[in-house]
Amino acid sequence: MTQQQLEKYLWGAATALRGTIDAGDYKQYIFPLLFFKRICDVYDEEYEKALEESDGDIEYAAFAEHHHFQIPEGAHWNDVRQVTTNVGVVLQDAMRGIEKANPDTLYGIFGDASWTNKNRLSDETLINLIEHYSQHTLNLKNVPDDQLGNAYEYLIKEFADDSGHTAAEFYTNRTVVKLMTMIMDPQPGESVYDPTCGSGGLLLNCALHLKEEGKEYRTLKLYGQEINLITSAIARMNMFMHGIEEFKIVRGDTLAKPAFMEYDELKKFNVILANPPYSIKAWDRKSFENDPYGRNLWGTPPQGCADYAFQQHIQKSLDTNNGRSISLWPHGILFRESEAEMRRKMIEEDLVECVIGLGPNLFYNSPMEACLLITNNKKEEHKKDKILFINAVNEVKQEKTIGFLEPKHVSKIFKAYENFKNEEKFTALVNTDDVLKQNSNMSISLYVRPDELELTNEMSFDETYKNWQKSSGELKKSMNQLFQILEN
Repeated sequence: MTQQQLEKYLWGAATALRGTIDAGDYKQYIFPLLFFKRICDVYDEEYEKALEESDGDIEYAAFAEHHHFQIPEGAHWNDVRQVTTNVGVVLQDAMRGIEKANPDTLYGIFGDASWTNKNRLSDETLINLIEHYSQHTLNLKNVPDDQLGNAYEYLIKEFADDSGHTAAEFYTNRTVVKLMTMIMDPQPGESVYDPTCGSGGLLLNCALHLKEEGKEYRTLKLYGQEINLITSAIARMNMFMHGIEEFKIVRGDTLAKPAFMEYDELKKFNVILANPPYSIKAWDRKSFENDPYGRNLWGTPPQGCADYAFQQHIQKSLDTNNGRSISLWPHGILFRESEAEMRRKMIEEDLVECVIGLGPNLFYNSPMEACLLITNNKKEEHKKDKILFINAVNEVKQEKTIGFLEPKHVSKIFKAYENFKNEEKFTALVNTDDVLKQNSNMSISLYVRPDELELTNEMSFDETYKNWQKSSGELKKSMNQLFQILEN
């Protein structure tokens, strides 16, 4: 199959679920089923290879060392395929059997979907799903890791498009991910961490980035934590589908109970990439005041906004010698008054290297503009006591309701970051003292304004007044119409 044919085939299973379950729930059924099929087909392929090597020795072919994963008796895809009644029970038992047979790698990977609920998934629906995926053999010979991995990423995006309200929770715009990975430039042997990893896109792209450059990506140590059960399972499947096996993704609440510890303190990482949940209100602020992990480096954020709790967690988890981070945030993190003191301490410690303002609509169901905050524990000499501001608000391509960065946009922003100097109407290199004098306000428009804003400012007073009068008249007219409707 071509890449396009494979993607169409894999997505075809979703049509069997339309009208049966909510589009936002497709992923908790389709991904585990696809992964189940893949590991069974690869197991069969490995079995045949070992059988050939041993001149037909069945015992030899079944040895654990010849297989990535163990498939216990009765838990193979073909075993489930033979069943026509209570299919959900048999399927669930097979998945649990595989998890138990591979406790170190696959424990909990199939999630907690309600396969046995016949009101949601009838035997007929499940048989249709199983038969759909039985059409092709998804082993390594037919579908290499790269091809299946790309198709899996395609599915993640399609589910995000389809589900709408839950999309942003597990999917970060991959064109933004590309830019973030290029800026961080992880190297072979380094440790990479994402404290809120979603479906694993940021971690995965670090490995793929090295692979593209022809460098040894298998020595990269990948770590992630994700609070949502099915999303953390999807992240783990995502890694395996891409042929990446050296990773550790743990389900859990990063602020309440960070997963990675070393020598009785938070584990330190070379690179951290993150797209944390924005401005969450339901978090344990009281506990953070006396944080047992020492993460309140700059202070305790307000209850209504945990953004700087995550940013301080990132800082505390960075290697003190060469740790660097990039995180995706709403612009408020740059200027909100309630966080000014924490921001001041971060700037005074000369941790902020660069701030990049991105264009609108890069997130599902949100026209908001976001920014990238880049920190570095060991700035190069020419970057010390300076912050680079990049206003890339116009570097975006709009398509329907979502925006994305084209290669030319990614290239322009990345080059500006690499050059680290003033570029008229696009970047500004500012001394940290000057930022501190602005009450630690890092709002990008304070330091650099793109063409569009400058043209607006050059509009004559007469033109501005006429526009204001016109819009005021239109507003008054629409309000009168509204009052008329309400009266009637």
